[in-house]
Amino acid sequence: MPASALVVAVGALEPRVLQVVPFTAQLVGGAMTATTLAGRRMLDDVRGEWALVEGWLALGARPAQAVAPAGRTAASRALAPALDQTRTVGLVTLPGAFVGLLLGGASPLEAARVQLLVLVGLLAAETIAAVVVTRGLGRRLQRRPEEPA
Repeated sequence: MPASALVVAVGALEPRVLQVVPFTAQLVGGAMTATTLAGRRMLDDVRGEWALVEGWLALGARPAQAVAPAGRTAASRALAPALDQTRTVGLVTLPGAFVGLLLGGASPLEAARVQLLVLVGLLAAETIAAVVVTRGLGRRLQRRPEEPA
């Protein structure tokens, strides 16, 4: 996972299994959620706006170009939960990592540092995941997506 590797590479997190594994697991979970949200939203939008996509294709646009607006919308909306979570941290909620560290004996400053690292890492991982899935779908959508079963 690029976000985890970057965090360890810059020294923000010690390269110890007890730190890297839970951090990476949180990022993977967030990325999976963003992937699902972005992919479903893009397929729904392309299906609903197929006449517009078909118009772009008829004018000579490549499939990726024809569905790019739907991909951008899907990626941005997939990030809404992570952005909402980040916005409310400390003001409305105390996240699990912060509380867990405090209960485990960490100082409030250390708990806040780790929580900030997790939130920024989640935003990075989810952004990468949403962009990758929408671009990948964009290259493959050459005909109207099937209705879900």
